[in-house]
Amino acid sequence: MEQQQWRRLNGSTIRRPITTEITEAIANEKQLGYDVKVCIGTDSQVKGRHTEFATVIVFVRKGKGAFMYISKDTSLQKMSIKQRMMVEVGKSIETAYALCDVFTRHNISMEVHADINTSPNFKSNDALKDAMGYIMGMGFAFRAKPYAFASSSCANKAVR
Repeated sequence: MEQQQWRRLNGSTIRRPITTEITEAIANEKQLGYDVKVCIGTDSQVKGRHTEFATVIVFVRKGKGAFMYISKDTSLQKMSIKQRMMVEVGKSIETAYALCDVFTRHNISMEVHADINTSPNFKSNDALKDAMGYIMGMGFAFRAKPYAFASSSCANKAVR
C-alpha cells in the first residue's frame, strides 16, 4: 500500500504513509466536531492501449461536505469489461483492507463502492454478483450504482 502515490484533490502530494495521513485526518475531523464516514472506490478509463485507474478515499462530513485522497495508476493489460470491473474492485479492497484497522480503531464507518450498474441492460452488470461477493466476503459494506458515488462520481472525475 505504501508504494502507491496518493495526493489530495488540490494536487498536493502525500509524502508520508497513507495510514498516517488518514489517522491524522480522522483526528482533525473529530477535533472539529464532524461526524464522518469513509467511502472507497475505483474507476477506470481505457485510453488507447492502456487503462488508467483512479482510486479514491472520500471522507464524508455528514451534512458538511466532503474531501478526498486520490491514487492513480496505469495498466497495459488488455481486459474485458468484467475483468476491468473486478480489477477496480480489487484496487478498492486493497485500499480498504490496508486502512480498515485505522477506521475500526477510530469507530469510523466505511463503504466500498463499485462502479457497476445494477441494471442488467449494462455490460458492467456482468461483474455485479462477483464484486458484491468479493467486497462483502472481505467484511466491507458494498454499494453499487446509483449509490456508489465514490467510484462513479469522485474516482470518475479523477480518471478523466
